[in-house]
Amino acid sequence: MKNKFIAMLLALAMVLSLAACGGKTEPAPAETKEPEQTEQPADTTPAEPAEEPITLNIAYMPNYGSLWSVTTAINKGYFEEAGITVNLMEFADGPTIIAAMESGSIDMGYIGQGAHKLCINGKAKIFALSHISNGDAVIGGPDVKTLEDLKGKTVAYSSGTSSEDILKNGLEKAGLTMDDIKAMDMDASNIVTAMLSGGVDACATWSPNSLKIMEELGDKGTLLCDNMTFSDTTVSLASWIVTPKYAEENADKILRFTKALYKAMDYAADGNYEEVAQYVSDQTKTDYDSVYAERGVADWFTGKEVAAGAADGSIEHYYKVQQDNFIAAGAVEKEVPVADYVMLDNMIEAGK
Repeated sequence: MKNKFIAMLLALAMVLSLAACGGKTEPAPAETKEPEQTEQPADTTPAEPAEEPITLNIAYMPNYGSLWSVTTAINKGYFEEAGITVNLMEFADGPTIIAAMESGSIDMGYIGQGAHKLCINGKAKIFALSHISNGDAVIGGPDVKTLEDLKGKTVAYSSGTSSEDILKNGLEKAGLTMDDIKAMDMDASNIVTAMLSGGVDACATWSPNSLKIMEELGDKGTLLCDNMTFSDTTVSLASWIVTPKYAEENADKILRFTKALYKAMDYAADGNYEEVAQYVSDQTKTDYDSVYAERGVADWFTGKEVAAGAADGSIEHYYKVQQDNFIAAGAVEKEVPVADYVMLDNMIEAGK
């Protein structure tokens, strides 16, 4: 037994000796673990809420300038994207549109040059510039070849509109006043009828009526002056407006509408005039070629240009020049800060 125990010790000693001399033992393979399945935390970020759908009654006049951006916004889906349903309602002129807004039947509307004096006088606020127009004109019939020939003649115009403004500018250029002519105040459609029938000697109106009259009269008609005649001293603006009360209570609706309008302006002013003219023709139920011809009577701004101009002061300058001319003509009694009636902040914010 004792000898067996000693033999076991000797054997153990030999094993240890071999290990010390460099014998290797293979390391046990590392235990591998299956990757733990970790649950991804649920996304708790609240979804962007959809904007509340709204319906707006929008006033327009039946011409390219009034409809170029709003019909584009409808047909390209920009209003739909903003959750806005638009009901378009036709009116003859800007003062009538402002009266409708005051009655509550219209939410927003488009105006030409002449009605801006009502904005200066506190009747409405401008929330977006549309374009600079060259569509206003004084046109002479067969017996009126110059502005000076207007003296003693019967002249059709529409008071309170850009028609009155271009007429007064033309008379002043000729050294005349309204007292020197037989002025007949009538609405836009009647001006066309009176001029083409020979019921008046001359007229003052805006596009597309000015284009239609010149086309129909041919060699018998004379363009006595238009907006470009006075471009060194005045500017003819077209704008989108609301009442002061509506502006105070509906800033978000105005901003949403303006953003969609800007998208339309960016698209329409990017050379897409044929497509836009078709939109306008469809809305007004008028001849496409006549509508397409109107594209040349204005400087069509993009939404980006309006936003940038509102930020750098150029848009404010346009409205200041306009107001100065109204004051000089006696249409506005006293100077009013442009920021009191032009929503420059809305124009800037809509471009962001």
